[in-house]
Amino acid sequence: MLVRLSYFCDMLNSVYATEYARWFERGHIAILATNGGSVKIWFESGTKRIRNMAAKQPVLRWQDKDNRMGMRSVQVVAGDIGGTKSWLAWFVRSGLHSGKILFEQRYESASFVDAQTMLRHFFRESGRDGVPDEVLLALPGPVQTQQVRLTNLAWEVDAAALKNDLGVKKVWLVNDFQAAARGVETLHKPDVQIINPGLLRVGGTRVITGAGTGLGLAWMQADDKGKYHVYASEGGHVDFAPANAEQAGLLNWLWQRYPHVSWERLLSGDGLSSVYQYLCQQEQVRSLDVACVSRSPAEIHALAARQDVLAGLAVQWFVDLYAAWVGNVALLYQPRGGLYLAGGMAIHLQNWLITPHFMEIMVDKGRMQSIVREIPVYLVMTHRLGLQGAMLMHDSDV
Repeated sequence: MLVRLSYFCDMLNSVYATEYARWFERGHIAILATNGGSVKIWFESGTKRIRNMAAKQPVLRWQDKDNRMGMRSVQVVAGDIGGTKSWLAWFVRSGLHSGKILFEQRYESASFVDAQTMLRHFFRESGRDGVPDEVLLALPGPVQTQQVRLTNLAWEVDAAALKNDLGVKKVWLVNDFQAAARGVETLHKPDVQIINPGLLRVGGTRVITGAGTGLGLAWMQADDKGKYHVYASEGGHVDFAPANAEQAGLLNWLWQRYPHVSWERLLSGDGLSSVYQYLCQQEQVRSLDVACVSRSPAEIHALAARQDVLAGLAVQWFVDLYAAWVGNVALLYQPRGGLYLAGGMAIHLQNWLITPHFMEIMVDKGRMQSIVREIPVYLVMTHRLGLQGAMLMHDSDV
């Protein structure tokens, strides 16, 4: 196997061999430098003589403590924890690569009092002996010092407490959209729909956002070697700004309910229900025959699909707000590597999002509309994005 020497330079310590052949212990790699900066690698299993090495050639020796070359397998449970649903997978990791999935399950998050209870239930259901080596959870909320209080679920998760309680070797926590950002690199052509082709730039900044139980936002930045690093944010909680008089009326109505009205108050499941309730009350003023009842996002979407006028209007308002938000994100980050819309709500509303009207609202940014029009925008069509990203994440991402 030939690889570039520079790939290993930051991990290896150089030693020099003066004999024709050397002995190395299990878990080591011997590398012989060759012409052009490439190296030949011999992998060991047990104690094995490495032959055909020229005398007095530089030899690099590295002990793979972090298992980055996949010299041993590790059993990991990764979870994409949502305010509504959680998706867990038990799999085998070799180095930085996720391997075979041994067991996978989805749960209603509110069915469990805390993360420990859900994980213990998952361990039992898997039918596997013992516990995994590692647990990684992607959680909806700001992760600080490996602790998080979930934004839309009454859980508090502490990595150290979880590690001791479950008896696993390692637990680490990441933001849910940080994991979704990592999941972008797992996407294939059938997994995305193009909303705006834009002008794609290889190595450009990438951004992912999406409405669900809350409103997530994260970004991806490439280093000088082209490797993307993922960063979380709590951008969904910035102040909502109306784009017209009708939205200003909605904002005034929401101010009567909340001291702070963020974009998440509108671009979320509860947000769609709030928009529906507001429009219903406005209609009630005009017609006393209208009965305003609380409806779930799924009910509103189903009614809209059946040509219910009020539900259809609520969904259109929601989509217009979504388009305005995407345009704002495009200006904030200028993600010429792609702006990805993820989450169940986007998938369910795809027929509303992939339209000229959505694009018209998205680029309606005055003097900066040409900038927004150049940004590639994609709709992610898989529900597994967060889980796939969590399975790829390593403690170096934390």
